[in-house]
Amino acid sequence: MRPPGSPEILERRRLHALELFRKGWAPVDIARQVGVDRRSVRRWRASFEHQGQKGLTAKPASGRPPKLDDAAKRKLEQYLLKGARASTFDTDLWTCPRVAKVIYRNFRVRYHVDHICRLLRSMGWTPQKPERRAQERDEQAIQRWIKQDWPRIKKTPVD
Repeated sequence: MRPPGSPEILERRRLHALELFRKGWAPVDIARQVGVDRRSVRRWRASFEHQGQKGLTAKPASGRPPKLDDAAKRKLEQYLLKGARASTFDTDLWTCPRVAKVIYRNFRVRYHVDHICRLLRSMGWTPQKPERRAQERDEQAIQRWIKQDWPRIKKTPVD
């Protein structure tokens, strides 16, 4: 299992261990100092002896490659910015199932709806709730009430 931390943090830890080796520390003491097993320290030392500094450099974290590359994500963002109605939906509200349909329709890539929010977050989008307002709402009447009636009926502070 990969230890926690970014590749750069893990590389710094290996380089710190190497520096302690150069100062004459024992592998057990180095392991205790940097918080790893003594076998890891010995493996780092052997890697350094065989490959030099290159043996301790950070390697990118492996994992499943993304289903959509950066170009596809930019194209998806263009679809999203046009609005849901432009993608043949009845309203302009984007939901995860709707985004999944747009992705499949345009890129032939299937995303489970539970993972759409993760994809959108990686693109810098955040979930928003639409404001629910009655169509009959009269903004001028509301502002008039706030300025005239509300000050008259609210309780005044007691000294």
